[in-house]
Amino acid sequence: MPVTYTNRKGKTFHLHQGVTKTGKPRLYLSPKSEGTLAEAIPDGFEIYENPNAQVFLRKILPRLITDWEIQVVQHEMSRFPHLKYWRVDIKGDTITLLTPNQDVAGTEELFLRYRPDGIKAFEEWANESLSYSPMLRFVLQDEAKRIFVTRRYCFRSSIDDWIPIGLRGPLADLARQFVQHLGQESFFELIG
Repeated sequence: MPVTYTNRKGKTFHLHQGVTKTGKPRLYLSPKSEGTLAEAIPDGFEIYENPNAQVFLRKILPRLITDWEIQVVQHEMSRFPHLKYWRVDIKGDTITLLTPNQDVAGTEELFLRYRPDGIKAFEEWANESLSYSPMLRFVLQDEAKRIFVTRRYCFRSSIDDWIPIGLRGPLADLARQFVQHLGQESFFELIG
């Protein structure tokens, strides 16, 4: 049975196998179902869906972040009504929090005002159309003591990179201190 994967937007991808120009085996995901389809994911690989619903076949990465730490961040994100839509991405020693690029509140208001199926239509639109940008990161600094450092993305054209903010500490303390600023003007005042 060919390998398929359906992303959060409901789009199905098929795992294809082929060869490169140099004759090496190649695996890739595509929405097209025609061609030579792979029957299994090779050992050491996984299908990864990024926060913007793009799908890739990649090597399994070592994960240094625990399930409990992911739950701590997700709980903190869910505490704030202004953070209704968000994504968390885990790679290696880093937890990245992403927020929508679009004006969610304004768009939701339009759906509620002009559509008879307002909230349902908006939820469908949000699931299929929102794109996300990384805004805040918690990076594991001391694996034994579980100490993290917080970084936020800086949008000044002279920087356009991650900058450290706050002190090092336990993830729960840092999440409680900084997550509340996502989607707020106060976020841009956070500096190291």
